[in-house]
Amino acid sequence: MQIDILTLFPGICEGALTESMMKRAQEKNLATIRAHNLRDWAKDKHHVTDEPPYGGGQGMVLKAEPIFEAVEAINGERKSKVILMSPAGRTLTHGIAQDYSKEEHLVIICGHYEGVDQRVIDHLVDDEISIGDYVLTNGAIAAIVFVDAVVRLIPGVLGDEGSAADDSFAKGLLEFPQYTRPVEYRGWRVPEILLSGNHGAIAKWRAEQSLEKTKRNRPDLLDEKTGD
Repeated sequence: MQIDILTLFPGICEGALTESMMKRAQEKNLATIRAHNLRDWAKDKHHVTDEPPYGGGQGMVLKAEPIFEAVEAINGERKSKVILMSPAGRTLTHGIAQDYSKEEHLVIICGHYEGVDQRVIDHLVDDEISIGDYVLTNGAIAAIVFVDAVVRLIPGVLGDEGSAADDSFAKGLLEFPQYTRPVEYRGWRVPEILLSGNHGAIAKWRAEQSLEKTKRNRPDLLDEKTGD
């Protein structure tokens, strides 16, 4: 997979892309991830990428010209999926991340200021993605979250292929509680069932705990499964 991120602040992306799973995915040649400075496609001498909104109002709006120029230069003759990180987009889910992990090339536009010129959304963007109902300083932060969620699902990125299948949300429920050594710490013991060696009983306990945790922390997930 190739991922190109268009942002006014590529430095926000670079640290995250050279650590942990993102670094490993690129070292294995499973993904190529690049952060581009949108100002490189602004043609005036001051590299202006934003202007005040027509009709008045606070803040600035990212101009259409440099965004179109950048995406067209990166894509060349191919047609890639173009995604805008925006609080007005679809909320990112595990299912959305799975779908995008199958794509060959993603171009991610990072919103900033009061957003982007609507003509970018109408005529260039394939999908708008939000990572939650809140506003961040810059879309590059959201883009890194999106990229991480997608890239870790590419086969071969994780050391254990079963890890992604057992993640929270992969089965529609939150993950069950996990424990490791020591067996007892400050008087708190690991549940005896996990020490029993009875794999069937452990699986049953984990399923029950997963359901209870979801009921307690994210009951909305259960509503989605039942269609309520």
